[in-house]
Amino acid sequence: MMKILMYTVRPDEKGPINQWVKDHPGYQIDTNNQPLNSSTVDLAKGYDGIAILQHASITEPVVYQKLKEFGIKQISLRSTGFEIIDLKEATKNGLVVTNVPGYSPRSVSELVLADVMYLLRHLGEVRAREEHGDFTWVNTEAKEIHTLTVGIIGAGKIGSAVARIFRALGANVIAADPIHRPDLNDTVTYVDHETVYKTADIITMHTPLTDETHHMIDAAVFKKMKPSAIFINASRGPVVKTGDLVAALENKEIAAAAIDTFEGETPIVNHDLTGKPLNNDNLEKLLAMPNVNVSPHIGFYTEVAVQNMVEITLNDVDAILQGKQSLHQVN
Repeated sequence: MMKILMYTVRPDEKGPINQWVKDHPGYQIDTNNQPLNSSTVDLAKGYDGIAILQHASITEPVVYQKLKEFGIKQISLRSTGFEIIDLKEATKNGLVVTNVPGYSPRSVSELVLADVMYLLRHLGEVRAREEHGDFTWVNTEAKEIHTLTVGIIGAGKIGSAVARIFRALGANVIAADPIHRPDLNDTVTYVDHETVYKTADIITMHTPLTDETHHMIDAAVFKKMKPSAIFINASRGPVVKTGDLVAALENKEIAAAAIDTFEGETPIVNHDLTGKPLNNDNLEKLLAMPNVNVSPHIGFYTEVAVQNMVEITLNDVDAILQGKQSLHQVN
């Protein structure tokens, strides 16, 4: 009997986990609600494999060293992003790291569409006025999507899904990505980053977080955008310099924004902070703006995506434990 320990499991993951166990009778899966770190790594002792899903980075070398000592050969993430892992330490300790690169590209792309419609139709401003009894139409005349250019930074699996949705609605879609996908030839026109910033009416981010993309959207980039531009970030928070986004909105350098992920989100996302301080000045400013929509990193959060994240992750653990190679290895 193979034993897998899954860290930080949410209630909504239990169903897909139980179904996977039924389909793989040679496995026992135990779960907890703890993130993997130096205080919890000992929980993995006696297991053959582990799966994790968390925002907190695993920077302590002792975590990787202990996993090796326990005979564990992999760390499988139930997420796309793997920047929380120290890949050098993992590799040094013989740990294969896997992720889930495409759990459901439509989940994020549909949230982007919802954000665009919310902002394009000025629904935040309308609601803010209605709360004070003002039901006028002032400054709510909207543009229609088919008249706009949507610019995508990062046209991978998620960015491609975004492109197809907006193209289906009649928008002109442009994308900046070093990899040109032949299957998007009838959907997007590839351009450079500067062209996206300067010409797109809607700019949406779908890049991984790397040293190169950290704070790639800053004050200088916002100044290149149209004053009427809508900016969307559904990738990783640190891709955007949040203080510069706040300033761009306050100075009317762009018209509106939606963020599903933001800097300093770890102690905030998926926590009930009712009546408690956020301790995040930039986020508080964004939440107070009627032309901004903030969501707590829920772009991925659909039934299909949760099921796929669990199944793909556990299939990767199974493959590695059986001596096979996972298609989703990142180191």
